[in-house]
Formats: sequence, structure tokens, C-alpha cells
Amino acid sequence: MSRHHQAPAEIEGQALRTSNFLRQVIEKDLATGTYAQRQWGGGPGDAAFHAAGQPDPAKIRTRFPPEPNGYLHVGHAKSICLNFGLARDYGGVCHMRFDDTNPEKEEKEYVDSILDAVQWLGFNWESNFNGKQESHLYYASNYFDFMYRAAEYLITAGHAYVDEQTAEDMRINRGDFGKPGVDSPFRSRSPEENLARFREMRDGKLADGAAVLRAKIDMASPNINLRDPAIYRIRRATHHNTGDAWCIYPMYTFAHPIEDALEQITHSIATLEFEDQRPFYDWLLERLCEGGLLKAPPPRQYEFARLNLTYVITSKRKLAQLVNEKKVSGWDDPRMPTIVGLRRRGYTPEAIQLFAERIGVTKSDSWIDYSTLDGCLREDLENKAHRGMAVLDPVKLVLTNWAEVFGSDGYTEDCTQPALPHSTIAEGQTPPPDRVFKIGKDVWIEREDFEEVPPKGYKRLFPGNVVRLKGGYVIECTGCAKDAEGKVTEVHAKVIPGTKSGTPGADSVKAKAAITWVGNADGVSAEVRLYDRLFTDPQPDAGGKNFLDALNPDSLKVVTAVVEPSLAAAKPDQKFQFERHGYFVADRADHGVGGKVVFNRVTGLKDRWN
Repeated sequence: MSRHHQAPAEIEGQALRTSNFLRQVIEKDLATGTYAQRQWGGGPGDAAFHAAGQPDPAKIRTRFPPEPNGYLHVGHAKSICLNFGLARDYGGVCHMRFDDTNPEKEEKEYVDSILDAVQWLGFNWESNFNGKQESHLYYASNYFDFMYRAAEYLITAGHAYVDEQTAEDMRINRGDFGKPGVDSPFRSRSPEENLARFREMRDGKLADGAAVLRAKIDMASPNINLRDPAIYRIRRATHHNTGDAWCIYPMYTFAHPIEDALEQITHSIATLEFEDQRPFYDWLLERLCEGGLLKAPPPRQYEFARLNLTYVITSKRKLAQLVNEKKVSGWDDPRMPTIVGLRRRGYTPEAIQLFAERIGVTKSDSWIDYSTLDGCLREDLENKAHRGMAVLDPVKLVLTNWAEVFGSDGYTEDCTQPALPHSTIAEGQTPPPDRVFKIGKDVWIEREDFEEVPPKGYKRLFPGNVVRLKGGYVIECTGCAKDAEGKVTEVHAKVIPGTKSGTPGADSVKAKAAITWVGNADGVSAEVRLYDRLFTDPQPDAGGKNFLDALNPDSLKVVTAVVEPSLAAAKPDQKFQFERHGYFVADRADHGVGGKVVFNRVTGLKDRWN
């Protein structure tokens, strides 16, 4: 294991809310009053708007700014927990902002799914300071007017120019890491010429791609991002929010810092790939503060390492490929790392929050083992997921002396077991009602619980052996029946009277093992989807590998199981521990439809991949 690959054992012992470099930055800023003099105008705005406002009641402001062009995945979940969590912990507020400056990719479907995902994870964008409630749901496209104004200011101040080189010439003249860039022949235009040309861009007088607005910084900078980056382009496309009002659109690197500043963000937290963009982020905000358009001090950007989770891919393009090529059933397929997929699989918001806290925040890339996420889920569900018995590979067990003991083959008895183990019930907490299920002559057991010729150490059913049906009677195996191919079709046993669990004679006969079972009298047929990891390679797309080659052919097996009645009565999205098998959830889409009983396996009782 490499030193950058954190095993679960190294993470498990970390205390919740351990310090990290972001917390240290925030605590220092609060101690020194870096942002203590800020004003808040009641919403996003320029310098004059906020100057007319009140002292900002939020000690810090963070933001979660996704593009609404896809479904969020587990990496976004880390960012959500980080940004909303820091605001919560330090008396601040986290803004929910859609970075919808790209007119060609945004769809309302994605906007709705993102809002739903954030709320499902346990967060919201409301603030309530001094009895005043505010919503902080924002759309970057509502700032287009200011962005245009900022662009015109940069032009008049000599900090931007319209470049009409071809895209290819621009690329060549930009240089590379070993060669400085070459000034554009349009770089020396006067501010007046640039302003007139930019307005022609705005008014639709230039074709798409005919010109761009570039910041005028330094074509010889060792940071290629400072070699006069493009900040506006011509793009005739209908925007989901502004319609056809604009035919020029700001570039992301220009829009993003402005969005932060208009919203008075204090700590703009981004992933490491934006580290090289930070000098432009700072340059742009310094220029706009100099011009009086924005209020000082401007936001600061801080970068952290994105989540690299084993057996997972998070590229939107590759995830879309899985959906479009029908390798999975959709964005909410329980094998997908999308938040909707994790939710349908049965992961809980509490488990994901615990996972985000436990893996921490660093500035260096590392791989987190997927078993860490499963461990957080088990920790969350251990004390709250009701227990139940399910037989996933059923074979019938016939108690051949049932009528002799109880007077009738049709006789049944109620058995009870606790919904939660007594050890999980907190002091003073009322335990949930016991589960009630019936035992009769025929019950279902797991096929693996019978061996006609047992291997060494086998303690379950074989001829002559005595086991307990959990919550029921002790039985003695007498043999089996087989079909023409030699496959066991029934297991035979005798019930031992007076040994029912919970009765005075329960311990009169010692059984070497207890096995799970479901009665034929009230067991319910269920579709159980045994999900597993989507990929067999822990890093399926690393190093240019074709991730499709690593698809796990056994990532989904569907079986017809028999479950006890308490499980059949589950509500969609209700989680259970199937005794001995692991954690399962009633499928939130299909369970209950047309009377169907459908469960998904979330994870086993222990990790099987290490």
C-alpha cells in the first residue's frame, strides 16, 4: 500500500471535526478580524450596494457553486459537507450558487436534482440572524449585467482588449512552459477602439468565434494562466435563465471570482486543479476593487485535494457514457457514485457526513479506500436499522414430526425477536415493538445451511446434527430429498418439543449453531438486488486505462428471496439489517409498486474486498 493510500484503520480513530488547514485559516481570520468590517446589503451586489448595508451578521461566507450540467457525485458530497459544515461551525452561512454562465449545458433537471441532493445531505441555504431569515440561493447568470460592466471597466482602464486572432494563432502565440508568449497584434489597440469593438461583440455584429475579450496581464508570465486569458467570448445560444438577451458570455475564470465578490464570500474553497488560477483570481479582484466596483477586502481562494475514492470514477463524461451505453440503468443506478445513486443504494446522509469528516481535508492527493465509506454506513446503521430474517437462496425445510408433536400439519405458532438488539437501546429509550413471525411444518432456509456430507468444522444442518432455528425451536436433521439430477429439493428434520426460544425449556437441548429461516406460513417472496462494486480495478481510469475494461460482471445479481413479514411491510427507503447477510434497503423507486417487495443490498456486515 502506497503512503498516499489511506486504509480505513488509519482513519477510523480520528476524532470528529479534527482541525485542518482550512479551519486554521478561518480561525486566524476570525481572531485578526480580517473580514470584521464587512457590510452586507441583504443580497449580492457591488461596492456601493454593500456599503449602504448593515454590518454582516455572518462571521464567514462560503459557497457551493456547481454547474447545473450533470448529477452530483460523491466528490461533490465532500465539497457540500465541507462548505456547509464550515459555515455552520463558525457562525456563518453557505451560499447555494448555480454557476450557470455556460449557456449550452444547463438544464432544469440538473438544477432540481442538485437542490434535492444538498437538502437530502442535511443542509440548506437559509440564514437566520437576529430573527431575520434570508435565502441564499443564487444564480451566476443574474450577475451578467455586472460582469459586462466589469469588462468595460477593465477595457477603459487599459486592462483588457479585444483580440481577433484565430483560435489557432492564439494558441501558438500563447507559448508553452518553455517558451514565453507573443503579443497579439491587437494588444496595442487603444481603450476607445477596444470598447467600441467589445460593444459590437455585444450587439451581435461579429460572428461566433470572430473575437474574444482578453485580460491584459503578461504574455511572458511563467504562469500560462496569466498570459492574457480570455474573459469573454461570442456564443449565440439560448440561456436557460436569460434567454437570448446575450450573445457574449463570460469565461468561467472571469465569472467565478466576481460571483464570489458580489456575494461577499470570505473563503472561496476550490479543488487543487484551480490552484494555478488563483493568481488571476486575485489579479481580477484587485483591479475591480481599485476601480471601486467591488468592496475590499476581496474573497480569498483556498484549494484542497479532491476526493479520490477507490473502485469509483467521477468524471461526468465517463459517468454519462455508462448511462448512455446502458452499462447501468440510469443516473440513480445504485452502483453509480452519484448522490442519487448512493441514496437509492441505501447510504444515509449521516454516513456520508461522517465519511467526509473522517477522511479530512488536505492539500495533497491521496486515495481513500471505498471500505471507509461502507464502514461509516455500518457505524450509522448498527444502532438504528431494524433486524430481520431473509433467505436469499431458499430451500424448503420440512419438519417431518410437526403433526405428531402439535396435532396438525396446519398448526402454526408465533415467534418473536427484537427489532433491535438490546445492546443498541440507549438507557431510557423505549425499544421498538418485537417482530412477530410464524413457524409451521415448512420453513425456508439458506441452501448453504445444509450439507449431506459436511466438511470439517461445519456446524449447521447435516444428518444427525442438532441446530436451533433462530427465535424458534431446536431441530435435529434427518436427511433430505433430491431431484433426478441429485440437487437437494427438501431438507428433513424433526422438531424437538419444549425447546422454543424464550420458554423455560429453551436451553434443555444444546445446539451447536443457530440458523436464520423464514416460515412458509407468512414468508413473502421478494426481489433482492445484490449490488456490488461497479469496477474490479481500484483505480479504473487511472493512467489512461479504459475504465470499461474494469467493469465488474458480478456488480448486480438479482435473486428471488423469502423475507419475514416485518420486512415485507417496509416503506420505500427504509433500511434493515438482514441477519447474517448485511444491510439492505427497500428500493425507493420500485418497492411497493404493484405490490412488489424489492430490496437492494447496501453493504455486507464486513468488507469482502480487502
